[in-house]
Amino acid sequence: MAAVNSKVTKAVIPVAGLGTRMLPATKAIPKEMLPLVDKPLIQYVVNECIVAGITEIVLVTHSSKNSIENHFDTSFELESHAGKTC
Repeated sequence: MAAVNSKVTKAVIPVAGLGTRMLPATKAIPKEMLPLVDKPLIQYVVNECIVAGITEIVLVTHSSKNSIENHFDTSFELESHAGKTC
């Protein structure tokens, strides 16, 4: 059997849950967007993916979680960092 040296380059991150176990904090903001120190939780996950060499990240979300899309839509810092590593 031949060894395959394939590197993982894609990540799928499920973020569609309702966050009911974290109520009442998640009543107004999705759990992925809850702040930890100075950034939303999901930002730490995405940053770790980039550091690990992931070049394609898919966030599977719910249609009511516009704040996640809005956060990454305007993340110039993430785009510049991802561009350097790709």
